[in-house]
Amino acid sequence: QVQLVESGGGLVQAGDSLRLSCAASGRTFSNYAMAWFRQAPGKEREFVAAIVMTWSGDSIYYVDSVKGRFTISRDNAKNTMYLQMNSLKPEDTAVYYCAAGHSGGSSRYGYDYWGQGTQVTVSS
Repeated sequence: QVQLVESGGGLVQAGDSLRLSCAASGRTFSNYAMAWFRQAPGKEREFVAAIVMTWSGDSIYYVDSVKGRFTISRDNAKNTMYLQMNSLKPEDTAVYYCAAGHSGGSSRYGYDYWGQGTQVTVSS
């Protein structure tokens, strides 16, 4: 089992920045692919970014709408994953979830463990 706890959400204005954190406990953090998803009211849960450790280093990918604005990273020594969000837009408003799994990818079905979510609200 892996327990995930997100933090760092809040209410900001368009153009501001936030950094989300996801603290993991339980099994070895570095064994898992990690990702951020988000869900806006009335919408499906959407993939945001993922980070997977490979033999040659971290493999990172983003949904197109956040490329160049968001940065995902992980600190295996601290069992923590981050999402640095810059140039925030009102359409980034959602509950942000961190996820861990062995399969990874951009589908929610590739992840077995989920946090409770943290609200990000961007005002115009």
